[in-house]
Amino acid sequence: MPRYVQLGKVPPKRHIQFHKPDGGLYAEQVFGTKGFSGIASILYHVHPPTLVADFEPIGDARPELLADDSLHHRHLKTISFPACGDPISGRTPLLVNDDVSIGLCRPDEPMDYYYKNADGDDLLFVHEGSGHLETMFGTLSYRQGDYLVIPRGIIYKVVAESPATRMLVIESASAIEVPRRYRNEYGQLLEHAPYYERDIRVPETLETHDEKGRFEVRIKARGKINAYFYDYHPLDVIGWDGYLYPWAFNIGDYEPVTGSIHQPPPSHQTFEAHNFVVCSFVPRMLDYHPDAVPIPYNHSNLDSDEMLYYCNNKFSSRKGIEEGSITLHPSGLPHGPQPGAVEASLGKTRTEELAVMVDTFRPLKMTRAAAGMEDANYPMSWKPAES
Repeated sequence: MPRYVQLGKVPPKRHIQFHKPDGGLYAEQVFGTKGFSGIASILYHVHPPTLVADFEPIGDARPELLADDSLHHRHLKTISFPACGDPISGRTPLLVNDDVSIGLCRPDEPMDYYYKNADGDDLLFVHEGSGHLETMFGTLSYRQGDYLVIPRGIIYKVVAESPATRMLVIESASAIEVPRRYRNEYGQLLEHAPYYERDIRVPETLETHDEKGRFEVRIKARGKINAYFYDYHPLDVIGWDGYLYPWAFNIGDYEPVTGSIHQPPPSHQTFEAHNFVVCSFVPRMLDYHPDAVPIPYNHSNLDSDEMLYYCNNKFSSRKGIEEGSITLHPSGLPHGPQPGAVEASLGKTRTEELAVMVDTFRPLKMTRAAAGMEDANYPMSWKPAES
């Protein structure tokens, strides 16, 4: 959330001498993602951040795409997705395009290195688990239901503190931001916004590391991973201030919009980026008009693909959905309630559904990793049951 934050020690002015106790100078770094015109922060390092000891390529990070690009609705059952790797190497992209990559991560190993995504912002949704992010901006704790917004270029490590961790991983080629319609001209969240500045959590503590040794930072850039090695700890920041940093927001703090008749998907919007949006479906009261149909109507995705990640199995508009399910309803095809769902919903006053939706304005392509999870019967699930 772009509001001013200061943590640690900073000098009284920008770009002036800032002395260490031994008389040397701290290394100032202006950290921004849109040249010198976007939001930025200024960090003060014990060591110059440019002081690299060695580097080596690791490999290509681009997923292999599925050759089958036929147009039909898809359902991926991911609840049995195996745990593997660490919170970075264990990420498995499932649906991708040039704007966004959507995947899963169930790590069973700790990270013994730090990570920087230079290709885009990371948005991690914590379906299960708790822990903390160790970052150059300080430590940010997370828990189940958190969205973790990590702008590009931030050095971080995910430290899981619970044995079971499951995350939805959204990697964006553009900045992930609070929707413009929720903010006034000064950036403050407006009264109709579904969350407030008080709901945003920023790094709580800043621990300055000055250890010597051999420290690895894996950098994702141009679709590849390279390892950079330093003779000092990469989290050596003594202080920082500005508007760019990692932050967290819990889906449980999202205040849903309700009405007498059905509210359309934009009422659930949580974040925006270039060519896609992220929405949160949370437990809420249903429509209260006496003749309301309290589940979604049939609708056509004419200019967007719709991906839903289900955090529970409490969706009344379609059958066969389980916790961890991912549905993809592509542009060009209508979709809506399955047979009998409308009638079954009449008179209901509340839903306990919990899900994350990503609507993209360019088609999503399935990766080979997703192929083994697909429910082949889903495209025909709108057919009435045979009597």
